[in-house]
Amino acid sequence: MSSEEPTVPIVCTDCETETRVPLSDVADALSRHNEGKHGGEEVAEVDPGLKDQLADLVADDLGLFEEG
Repeated sequence: MSSEEPTVPIVCTDCETETRVPLSDVADALSRHNEGKHGGEEVAEVDPGLKDQLADLVADDLGLFEEG
């Protein structure tokens, strides 16, 4: 089993960049990038595809996809 922390893809459409950062550093990395490059505007974000996948997993776990 690996003891490495998982990484999260971060994308910035304005800068046309993508990077991966350790999960524990995501909030700080986004804040630093957006403050330094975009005057605090929230441009860089966690990869939208990953956010959608996580939302689907949470919804499935909560039973939101079950027909009642």
